[in-house]
Amino acid sequence: MSRLFAHIDGIGLLGPGLNGWEAGSAVLARRSAHAVEKTLLPPPAMLPAAERRRSGPLVRLALAVGAEAGAGQDLSKLPTVFSASSGDGANCHEICQMLAAGDTMISPTRFHNSVHNAASGYWSIGAGAMENASVLCAHDASFGAGLLEAMAMVAVDGARVLLVVVDSSYPEPLRTARPIPDDFGVALLLSPQPGAATLARIGLEFSTDAPSRMADAALEAMRETIPAARSLPLLEALAQRANGRVVLDYLEHSRLAIDMEASPSA
Repeated sequence: MSRLFAHIDGIGLLGPGLNGWEAGSAVLARRSAHAVEKTLLPPPAMLPAAERRRSGPLVRLALAVGAEAGAGQDLSKLPTVFSASSGDGANCHEICQMLAAGDTMISPTRFHNSVHNAASGYWSIGAGAMENASVLCAHDASFGAGLLEAMAMVAVDGARVLLVVVDSSYPEPLRTARPIPDDFGVALLLSPQPGAATLARIGLEFSTDAPSRMADAALEAMRETIPAARSLPLLEALAQRANGRVVLDYLEHSRLAIDMEASPSA
């Protein structure tokens, strides 16, 4: 694969103790302490009232980070890539409970929230988006798969692309089989050309190097247990405006190496 390039013009972030990019970047840049607390999911303000009531945690997470990364942009004109390791964990749990109890009359709302492309559908409603939307699901490799897809779109189409990668936790007993401890979401607004809002230029290629790790124990545990949090070494470099290379977990024998050049005006 030829190296892919893009400029990062916006970031959205929500995770345990990482409440938005402004506060989260301060933690990642070590300007403030990381208080480990449950992820706070704001109501999806961009949705009409009826859809807002029907939305689940994964949708609220995706819309929050997507809106933050795309702040100030015409969201209706942004092509999107949504990626997740699976669907909404809480909703899946409720459906399994109903089926186990013999109730096969699953509500249409419960059903349409169970599919992993639900967040993309809600985004199209809230943002009025009519541009191309890709929806991926690649288990633990979902952040890497989403980043590759988005950067390939930037390279081929020469257009800005909004990447949104989210994961939600599962209640027990599903958590024993899929132990994702909390919700985590990240969004990147990628552009083919630098602009006034550009934070950094990144180049991506495959690598067999060992993945970059987080020095903070809680952040490293997050990186290891939540697929979307495999983005943390890149986010840390962006927060610290650090030029250099980070290596992200992807497949078992293939990682993603990212060379980053921070914008002087970031």
